[in-house]
Amino acid sequence: MEHHTSMRAHLSYIELGSPDPEALSRFYRDAFSAEVEAHGDMRICHGPERCVMISPGEAKTLKSAGYAVYDPAWLDGLMERLAMAGVAHERTSTPCFVDAVGFTDLSGNNIFFGVPRARAPSTKGLPGRIQHVVVATRDAAGMVDFYTRVVGLTESDRVLDDAGVMRTAFMRSDHEHHSFAVFQAAEDRFDHHCYEATDWNSIRDWGDHFASLRIPVKWGPGRHGPGNNLFLFVHDPDGNWVELSAEIEVVAPDRPRGVWPHEERTLNSWGSAPLRS
Repeated sequence: MEHHTSMRAHLSYIELGSPDPEALSRFYRDAFSAEVEAHGDMRICHGPERCVMISPGEAKTLKSAGYAVYDPAWLDGLMERLAMAGVAHERTSTPCFVDAVGFTDLSGNNIFFGVPRARAPSTKGLPGRIQHVVVATRDAAGMVDFYTRVVGLTESDRVLDDAGVMRTAFMRSDHEHHSFAVFQAAEDRFDHHCYEATDWNSIRDWGDHFASLRIPVKWGPGRHGPGNNLFLFVHDPDGNWVELSAEIEVVAPDRPRGVWPHEERTLNSWGSAPLRS
């Protein structure tokens, strides 16, 4: 079996549910310089190093997320680990992946790891590759165990409350601090997704771009503790939290897992923060 530490993958796309995919796709077209393709009832919004698929469904739901693998042979090891853990899975394809392994995690999230379909790169719009996705869960500890032991992610940092209970965990699939994170909550739900810009000046440029479209910043600018990244958040028309980030921590393979207290300063070392876990 392939050793987990050899895993290298990055977030390639997310699929959102929406009661009005056409309207939501117009937002990602304008706000994220996306080219919109129709696939039946689905809309696929492609921008430079970013992709959002939008399907009919309930607002503020994550229908799936796809991680592109650096080595296609890694998919065989993933299938083996899922089978040994008794997790249902399939070898399949998606609108964005020519070959993929798909499974549903403990909180009902549909996740795919796969080989991206060839596509001409887009240079339109500000730099901001899709970088991470975050979900809330009723079982953060179980989710961390599943994603590290079975899937092969590595835990970078965790947040503990005064009783030592895990409230948040940040996990990575390559050299960046996190590409997936979980919050402990009373329900399983989608929390947000994020685009990684180049530097602080790029965060400024994104803020100016949103202002030109009359899209208000809902939180930030600020700096996260775990990951040390600069950020700002906006809402899309369905009410999804959308993050722009810059200068996320690059993590050495042998870096010890960090532990942070459950407090506002952990989420935003510069000021206030909504404690969602």
